[in-house]
Amino acid sequence: MADKRNPLIGLLLGAEEDWPRAFEQILGLVGPLKVDGRSLDITSERLRISPFDLTDPVKPGLVIDRLAYWYYHPREWLKKAALMNDTYLLNSPFTFQSMEKHSAYCAMLRLGMKIPKTVLVPYKNPVDNVRWAYTSAKYNDRFDLDAIAEEVGYPMYMKPFDGGGWRGVSRVDHQAGLHKSYDESGEMLMHLQATVDYDKFARALSIGPETMVMDFRPEQPMHNRYAVSYDFLSEQAGWEAETVSKVVNAFFGWEFNSAEMLVAGNEVHPIDYANACPDVAVTSLHYYFPWAITALVRWSVFALATNRRATVDLETRRYYEIADDDSLDYQAKMEGYRALADAHFDTDRYWEFCHEHLAHLPEAVLEWVDSDAFDKILLDTVRSTYPAHEHEKFLAHFRGLVGLWVKDQRSLAGGPSDTPEREDRTNAAQL
Repeated sequence: MADKRNPLIGLLLGAEEDWPRAFEQILGLVGPLKVDGRSLDITSERLRISPFDLTDPVKPGLVIDRLAYWYYHPREWLKKAALMNDTYLLNSPFTFQSMEKHSAYCAMLRLGMKIPKTVLVPYKNPVDNVRWAYTSAKYNDRFDLDAIAEEVGYPMYMKPFDGGGWRGVSRVDHQAGLHKSYDESGEMLMHLQATVDYDKFARALSIGPETMVMDFRPEQPMHNRYAVSYDFLSEQAGWEAETVSKVVNAFFGWEFNSAEMLVAGNEVHPIDYANACPDVAVTSLHYYFPWAITALVRWSVFALATNRRATVDLETRRYYEIADDDSLDYQAKMEGYRALADAHFDTDRYWEFCHEHLAHLPEAVLEWVDSDAFDKILLDTVRSTYPAHEHEKFLAHFRGLVGLWVKDQRSLAGGPSDTPEREDRTNAAQL
């Protein structure tokens, strides 16, 4: 096998159109690169779904997957591409298939993170399998749902163990609501999870070594959930929220994932951090959209240009050795996990690469976002997402938020030149 991958990024897409167009246009701003004596012109291609021989060649050196978590055929093609052709994948179908939300809870509890009390209860309706009916009748213990709920404590949340797009999630405030939600769960396997009194609901999007922690308001409609809030977390809580998101990704070998956390003062309680297809729509991220797609381009280019190697060997024992060290307090353990995560993502090398080869990209992206080309993406997305009578309202809404980002970036560019892109930013979508 050749030492260097084909400099082609494959986009495996579902119904999305906004971010792929943005990705393609920002990638076009990268231009030819000279890396380690090689001239590289990295391009992208939208992938098709077709029958494939297990020995067929695979063109893309890297694939951004937004489809295979839900569809078996492209998932198995990705596995073949990784195993047979050493194709680099964002994200790994191996770990996302086996390490869903339930496994993520267990692993982060093992590391000592502040996960709210969580109980897995059996199916309300057994799966449609004749063997299950026999096994259930012979071996399933009877259980008292009300007693479990009392132990977890009201209010709580009932949600599927594997989750996805808030599917099946309900807030349970009392016994009647408990039984209603459980009855409606059907064949979904459910967690009961305690909630905590919190000040802020934080959502962190991590792409490679980059993380943006955002002020998230789940009770709002999607276009209004991500608040543009500056310094909405304390310095300690912001650091810990970043760390949780990065450590989760490094632990499982994920590179494009979002994490949700309840924050009370300096206390950070992770509640959801396994999202195989994290939200990157312009109609929800708006202000943070340029950062997200630029980070995705940067990390993809870095992984291809440096011939970064993917692996399914998670080496989780390194984390457990820190977790089991009784001489370390919680903060010291989190710092140890963070150091492992930074090493996993080659964080220092990544920012050095960006400084050497992609230093022009922030300014180029800023000019692009402030252009008719970006506005065309926004206009087309609004027209395809909302009814005609709401087009003007939402265009004004998103143009205003993106315009605020442009204003902030111009202000930052006029300030001290201290390579701010080398730091994760909690409250401003800085390139």
